[in-house]
Amino acid sequence: QMQLVESGGGLVQAGGSLRLSCAASGRPFNKYPMGWFRQAPGKAREFVAAFSGTGSSTYYADSVKGRFTISRDNFKNTIVLQMNSQRPEDTAVYYCAADTTHFRTSVEARKYDYWGQGIQVTVSS
Repeated sequence: QMQLVESGGGLVQAGGSLRLSCAASGRPFNKYPMGWFRQAPGKAREFVAAFSGTGSSTYYADSVKGRFTISRDNFKNTIVLQMNSQRPEDTAVYYCAADTTHFRTSVEARKYDYWGQGIQVTVSS
């Protein structure tokens, strides 16, 4: 079993920044693809950013490229999503996720088998 706990969400004005953290426990942290997804009301869950299993590669959705940065702290078993230049369309519940069953990093939510509880991010215009 793997537990993922997100923190750091909240309300920010357009153009502002927020930092999300995901603390992982229960399984080795630096062996699996891990990333962030988000889900806005009435929409499907969508990929935001992810690390490869080795941590050597990062992947971003086109909508956040250049604004969001994913990083990891192997000592603290934590991954971080730094969100800058935020837009109202970034408003969503953000989820941390881990894929312990596939080698390749996927942008498909269905490939990920462990999820955090989600955290709200609201960007006001």
